[in-house]
Amino acid sequence: KKANSFIHQSDVIFTLDFNSFKRIEQLGLEAEKTKAIKILIDHHQQPDDYANYYFHDVKSCSTCELVYEFICGVDNKKVIDKKIASCLYTGIMTDSGSFRFPSTTSNTHRIVADLIDKGADNAAIYNAVNDDNSKERLKLLGYCLNKMEVLDEYHTAYISLSEEDQKKYNFQKGDTEGVVNYALSIRGIKFSAFFSEHKGIIKISLRSKGKFDVNKFARTYFSGGGHTNAAGGKSDKNLEATVSDFVKTLPLYKTELQK
Repeated sequence: KKANSFIHQSDVIFTLDFNSFKRIEQLGLEAEKTKAIKILIDHHQQPDDYANYYFHDVKSCSTCELVYEFICGVDNKKVIDKKIASCLYTGIMTDSGSFRFPSTTSNTHRIVADLIDKGADNAAIYNAVNDDNSKERLKLLGYCLNKMEVLDEYHTAYISLSEEDQKKYNFQKGDTEGVVNYALSIRGIKFSAFFSEHKGIIKISLRSKGKFDVNKFARTYFSGGGHTNAAGGKSDKNLEATVSDFVKTLPLYKTELQK
C-alpha cells in the first residue's frame, strides 16, 4: 500500500535498467495506471512503448553509465558526491563484469575515473561486492558446479537449482548471482543457462559467447529478454519440465552454436 501510494502521487516516474512494465509485475500494473510522466533510462534491447521520454542506448555497458550521463546532461554534475559516485561506480562495475565485457569502452573508463575523483573507493567497492561471501553461499556455489550438466554436442552447459536445494544452504537473495557465468567459462562452451525455482516460478539466466543471441532465445521461449549475450526469462512450468523444454530446443540451434 505504501509503494502504491508513492506511485500514484508521483509526477514523474523513472524506470531504470528494465524496459517493460512486465518485468516488475504488480508494481508495473500500478505504474501504468498513473498519469505521471514516465522516463526510461536503460540499455536493454527492444524497449516497450510506454515512456514519454527515452534515454536508451544498447551500446552502453550499464544503466548507471547512462544515469551518470543523464545527470551531466541536465548540467548538475556538481550533485555527484561520494555516496552517489560510489553507487554509480558499483552499478558500472557489476554490469560490465568488472570492466571485462565488450560493452566496456574508453568512455566507461573516463566516467569511472571521474567517479573515483569524486570519492568512489574502487578497491573497497570491489571487495564488498565480490569478496564478502557467507560460507553457505560458497557451499551453494560448489553444489551448483557439482551438478552442472555439459552438453558438448551443443556447446552448452546448464545448472538447475530447486527451492529444496536452496533451503539446504540457507539461500539469501543474490547468492546465485553470477553462477551462470561459471558454466560459460568452460572451454568450448558458447551457451549457458541457470534455472532457479522461486515460489513455483522458474527464473532463468542465459549467457552466450559470440553472435548467439540469447535475447532472441529468451523472448522466443521464456517470456524474457535482455542483451545479445546476456538475458533472462521465466517459466510457469516446474523445474524438470522447464529444463526439459530448454534441452529440446538445442537441436534447432546446433549449427549456430558450432560457429
